[in-house]
Amino acid sequence: MRLTPLDRDNLPEAQQRVLEMIESGPRGANRPGIGSIGPFPSFVKAPGIGAAAQALGAAVRFEGILPENIKEIAICMVGIYYRAKFEYSAHRAMAIRAGVSETCLDQILEGEEPAFAGDELVAYTIASQLLHQHQVIDETYAAGLDAFGEQGMIELVFTIGYYCLICHTLNTFQVPLADGMADPFPND
Repeated sequence: MRLTPLDRDNLPEAQQRVLEMIESGPRGANRPGIGSIGPFPSFVKAPGIGAAAQALGAAVRFEGILPENIKEIAICMVGIYYRAKFEYSAHRAMAIRAGVSETCLDQILEGEEPAFAGDELVAYTIASQLLHQHQVIDETYAAGLDAFGEQGMIELVFTIGYYCLICHTLNTFQVPLADGMADPFPND
């Protein structure tokens, strides 16, 4: 990791507030020390922007209308696109808990077309087009509106964009996998 470790006992007040926001919010429930892993130390070390980033992330993850499986497919797509080891490993587990097929996740990881159907296929297609073509074609957009409504489409795009930020953060600061995480890209 390129960032110096957090000295949790000697943080300036602004940094301590961000750490408390992360650990007292829905991310921190039953996960002591979450503020010290993944992208969160960077949020703490840049508290002005970090507080806003953590708030946006909490809203994306916990306050929207999108079903968990839809969000997790999009997040996993971003993690794979950026080859962000921590992100994909963390969210693969969350995707499986949300009911996403392990086989489909493996197919995406291997660069194959996944066997998604219904709304999951729509979410996959939207994320794929945004990441690879930087836009969503009209036919896919219409399918997204049918599946998720306008608010859901906005949330899906925000989810994809937020996790692009997270993956850039993880990759730039070379954030390592946490204990128990499997390396999805062992050759990188």
